[in-house]
Amino acid sequence: MTDVLITAGELAELVKKDPCVIIDTRNPDSYAAGHLPGAVNVHDIFTFLATSTPEGIHELKTKFADAFGAAGLSGKETAVIYEQSMNSGFGQSCRGYYLLTMLGYPMVKVLHGGFDAWKAADLPVTTDVAAPAKASFAIVPEAGDIMIDAKAMLAAVGKPGVAILDVRDVDEWIGESSSPYGKDFCPRKGRIPGAVWLEWYRMMKPTAEGPRFKSKDEILAECATVGISQTTPVYLYCFKGARASNTFLALKNAGVKDVRMYFGSWNEWSRDPSLPIDEGLPTAPVVTGKAA
Repeated sequence: MTDVLITAGELAELVKKDPCVIIDTRNPDSYAAGHLPGAVNVHDIFTFLATSTPEGIHELKTKFADAFGAAGLSGKETAVIYEQSMNSGFGQSCRGYYLLTMLGYPMVKVLHGGFDAWKAADLPVTTDVAAPAKASFAIVPEAGDIMIDAKAMLAAVGKPGVAILDVRDVDEWIGESSSPYGKDFCPRKGRIPGAVWLEWYRMMKPTAEGPRFKSKDEILAECATVGISQTTPVYLYCFKGARASNTFLALKNAGVKDVRMYFGSWNEWSRDPSLPIDEGLPTAPVVTGKAA
């Protein structure tokens, strides 16, 4: 699992010897201004808002199987996903990694440090637009068990031993804002009852080269502060599954065995008035007994 992250230098070597499809998750303007040679722009990886109804999950899987097939992924190539830097795109490259993993794609890597790391290594950048040959992308249904729906998340509320982990920014956690898109983008502010909180930024640390993921032991130390160990089942959420994808990658790298994501996240949960929420400042620690 630790080989999901790839450095710019490693990627420059990999593309020389193995078939790769490089996917740029940034907005089209950033892509047009310069990107990795051969990279295909799939900004929908970041922007698509999913719901966890059966229809919503079917739409999500179909949409991205089509998009990844159009990018040239057939199962024989290594998929390499990147964003601008690890903390500037709300985890969007990791959202691409999560989607590919959920669909069952066998070889996925994330460029550690993103486009900034590639440029800092003085590697080639182009404005040429890639025109990949469309490939047939196969969905592996059983790979989808890393995604849970609203019903499964509701069933986990109050369930001993399962950690519901909220990784949103602090203003969302305490109910001052409903989303990164604006304070009132969603109809309700707050958090899923019983959740513990690790802001997604805490999975990373500053380095001279820019933000990078912490080591396995550092990530496990962060998890321990909210009672999560390698054997704790973890149900992640954020606003739409991007920041939680960054955390998903970090936890899997650290050897946490059972990590799943509620991909609909707060964007879906807050819009269903039948689902419970906690509002305002958390009144007391809610993490006892979570570590297995």
